[in-house]
Amino acid sequence: MTKPFAGLATLEPLIDQCVHCGFCLPTCPSYLLLNQEMDSPRGRIYLMKAGVEGRVSITSGLVEHFDTCLGCMACETACPSGVRYAPLIEETRAMIERQHERPLADRWFRGLLFRLLPYPNRLRVLALPIGAARLLRRLPRLMGWLPERVRNLVALAPDVRASDTWRSVPERTPSVGAQRLRVGLLTGCVQRIFFGQVNEATARVLAAEGCEVIAPRAQGCCGALALHAGRDEDARAFARALIQTFDGKNLDQIVVNAAGCGSTMKMYGELLKDDPEWSERARVFAGAVRDATETLARIGPPVAARHPIDLRLAYHDACHLAHAQGIRNEPREVLSSIPGITLTPLSENDICCGSAGIFNLVQPALAGELGRRKAAHIQESRADAVATTNPGCILQIRAAGRAIGREIRVLHVMEIVDASIRGVGVM
Repeated sequence: MTKPFAGLATLEPLIDQCVHCGFCLPTCPSYLLLNQEMDSPRGRIYLMKAGVEGRVSITSGLVEHFDTCLGCMACETACPSGVRYAPLIEETRAMIERQHERPLADRWFRGLLFRLLPYPNRLRVLALPIGAARLLRRLPRLMGWLPERVRNLVALAPDVRASDTWRSVPERTPSVGAQRLRVGLLTGCVQRIFFGQVNEATARVLAAEGCEVIAPRAQGCCGALALHAGRDEDARAFARALIQTFDGKNLDQIVVNAAGCGSTMKMYGELLKDDPEWSERARVFAGAVRDATETLARIGPPVAARHPIDLRLAYHDACHLAHAQGIRNEPREVLSSIPGITLTPLSENDICCGSAGIFNLVQPALAGELGRRKAAHIQESRADAVATTNPGCILQIRAAGRAIGREIRVLHVMEIVDASIRGVGVM
């Protein structure tokens, strides 16, 4: 038998680190829902090993087990052996995309997503269809007739007007008072178009805390969505372009307010390690990347006064912040610095909400079930609102709330901090 998994041979030492102890099983969202060994990290690593040894080939059935993985990295947090699952699943997915031909409808749908999502100007074109989608949500009988993926797109559509998609952060925002840092700000693609207010809030907060903020208008996608979906060459191209955009700007940090983007950018050194022209530049760039909450928590005592906000708040750990980047305390510290905020515990906070890059678009049934599970836990917490750090999580939790008949207020952490500093109410 040929060995289609030959590309994974260099990662065999990582594969062999797994001792199949099973600690990952209760943390894995797909295993919790499907209760199938091969839909768990342990099971998938077993399939990788079998592939490297030539005992299995790439079939639609095998691909399905890797497609059910959300890439949330909860297994890395749980693993007592320190198995690095991220490079394993990313390389496996890249191998699948190179060697496996998906059904025509799936190829078309995935191709459409990647012709739109990483490109801000193309995303702006969706503003009018999104407005129509919001109207469709009020017509449940009509929604029932739509194909599942279309119905899911309608459910996830952001609450954004066409004018909102043109919001932009100034290319330079001076620090308020003495300058403590000079930082670059990633404005992103989905974040820039559908959550422009989050970027604006982030720039204001950083400036208020003594940061000069540089946000190059020419910047593009970071490559996170492509990398997580197995389109590794696309991801490398996006990474090179982004590094080039921020190069030479004399920055202390590159600040990111989207967890999925930050986790990928911190891996640029690994992503481009085999490129002699870019490997060192990527390593230096990756070392400067910080989540916005990380910057605020570590810059020193706050210099901008916080006004009280009376809010019972649940904090949802975005997987690519908590698991992939290991950042849990910083967002909570930042929120706890605001008078009047009460953080309330959230059950199963380590379990993904179902967003996971494009997972909620290509696996709507599983994603929907995880979303409803998350929304139910939020309802049980009796929180007034939910704070998180990732645009995908915001869309997913809002849609999940509507699915169980409740409008859930979901805010980015930076929006709440900004409201406190400016002394205005949160949305």
